[in-house]
This record gives sequence, C-alpha cells and structure tokens, in this order.
Amino acid sequence: MNERIKLASVNPGAVKALLGVEKYLSHCGLDRKLLDLINLRVSQVNGCAYCLDMHWKDLRAAGETEQRLYSLNAWREAPVYSEKERAALAWAEAVTLLPHHEVPNDVFEEAHRHFNDEQLANLTVAVAMINSWNRLNIAFKRESGSYRAGSLEKMLVAA
Repeated sequence: MNERIKLASVNPGAVKALLGVEKYLSHCGLDRKLLDLINLRVSQVNGCAYCLDMHWKDLRAAGETEQRLYSLNAWREAPVYSEKERAALAWAEAVTLLPHHEVPNDVFEEAHRHFNDEQLANLTVAVAMINSWNRLNIAFKRESGSYRAGSLEKMLVAA
C-alpha cells in the first residue's frame, strides 16, 4: 500500500494544531492508559491500522496485559474491565458511531456517573481526536507497522 499524502510534509501547521490538542489531552487529568484504551477501541471500530499499531504498542509498553488487549473487541462480555472503563468505552463507541444521530441518554448517564463534567468533556475531545486521526490515516493510507512505543509522547514534547 502506498501512502497517498504525507500530511506532516504537506501541511505541518495542521499536524502541529492536532498535536496541540493531543498535548492538552496528555495533561488534562485523564489516565493515559484509559485514553490509549479508548483510542485503540475507536481505531478498531473505524478500522485504522496505523492507530491500532500505535495504541497497541503504547499500551503494551505501559504494562497493559495481553488478555485485556485481546478482549477489547468484546469488552462488554469480558470481565477484565472496570465499570469506569466500560462507561468510557460505551461513551467512545456511542460518540464514534452516533446511532440515530445522538448519544443515548443511558450511555451519557453511565459515563457521567464515573466522570465529572470536565472529565467527560475531555473524554469526548479525546474521542473526537482519535476519530480525526483515524479518518486522516485511512484517507491518506498511512502505512502501519513502523510506530515505536512512546513516540507520540516525544512528539508532544516537541509540539
């Protein structure tokens, strides 16, 4: 597969702006492993190979277990996720898929039970960001496999 456009080369300002939001999210108070778990799940839903590779590697480097990673696609049935993680995963899927062009009230209420207003707003920004990255990487056919664990953190320091 040949990459169609190297976004960072042709539009570095846009990438810098996107990385600015990522830098904010890295310091917003939400757990990094939870954010990566959400990023991995949304990337599964969207079928973004580059982001699957990235977030899988970052989660493994952060000590995430194989069982939790392998079970993520069936998180509703797997007993290895906390109630808070389940609420975040349900929220991320609902915001990504927007069934009937809305996020169901029961999903919001469960997420809001575990996250205050600011945290839920930040979680929603994180979901919007991974959806943006997924769409950019899929549209431009960004090749997966070359990401090294921790590279995102290094990019955020430079952003």
